[in-house]
Amino acid sequence: MSAQNVLFDAPGPKARRNIRIANILGILLVLGLLWVAGSGLAEKGQFEAAKWTPFLEWGTWQYYLLPGLLSTLKAAAVAVVASIAFGLLFGIGRLSTFKPISWACGIVVEFFRAVPVLLMMVFFYQFLSKSTSVDPAQVPFWAVVIALTLYNGSVIAELVRSGVFGLPKGQREAGLAIGLTPGQSLRSIEMPQALVAMLPALLSQFVVILKDSALGTFIGYTELLEYARRLASGEGNILPALLVTAAIFILLNFLLTFAAQRLSRRLGARAGKLLKIEDTIEPEGVEAPAPVK
Repeated sequence: MSAQNVLFDAPGPKARRNIRIANILGILLVLGLLWVAGSGLAEKGQFEAAKWTPFLEWGTWQYYLLPGLLSTLKAAAVAVVASIAFGLLFGIGRLSTFKPISWACGIVVEFFRAVPVLLMMVFFYQFLSKSTSVDPAQVPFWAVVIALTLYNGSVIAELVRSGVFGLPKGQREAGLAIGLTPGQSLRSIEMPQALVAMLPALLSQFVVILKDSALGTFIGYTELLEYARRLASGEGNILPALLVTAAIFILLNFLLTFAAQRLSRRLGARAGKLLKIEDTIEPEGVEAPAPVK
């Protein structure tokens, strides 16, 4: 019996028919809403060729969309690396057996998880603007990166903590049994397994970082959304510009999700091979049991 059948009863013929009818009705409802929205936009002239032809010109991509995309990817990449470092540091700190360190890391993580990302961007923008050691042209970039790092790094720290707590207790007990300290067991045995287990959630957080980088437009960071707004102000096609920008974000998130799935399957396959190899290795000095006749 599969785990699915244990958790709930498999739907019968009548239930499957009702589910099929509900799915069809849902699809028809969505198509109807899209038709109504499309009809309204068509009446407002949003599907006129003049509003969409700028996106077929190389100059639009060269001077607007590609520079904006590069700025978005730059901020997201720096924030991803910094968030991983922040999350691992404070995640391990929360797992420390030394209570003051654990409490201090817990306060930091819970604080930055509770503060909205946009609020932190505005705060650090104002803070860095008053600093003489930061180039004024780079203030919006660093405000975006710091805010994304603190928020998403706190989420990653919680992922690290929950990933370690989700491991079987026998993992740490085995490490202690061979003479490792709790810290050595955490770094050598538990953390590698926890990172593999939390990889899907970790990569989903990277998608969040990529999308939240668009909030930088509110503090003057010239990323993809800001470049699209500038293009629309000149061409008078704000809705097409937003739709094209949304399509670019969807494509980026799709590619990132696809890469995450491939990496997760590869790591899972490698872990499975290692387990099979370990199962075939017999302990030294222990003879294999004789086959039963």
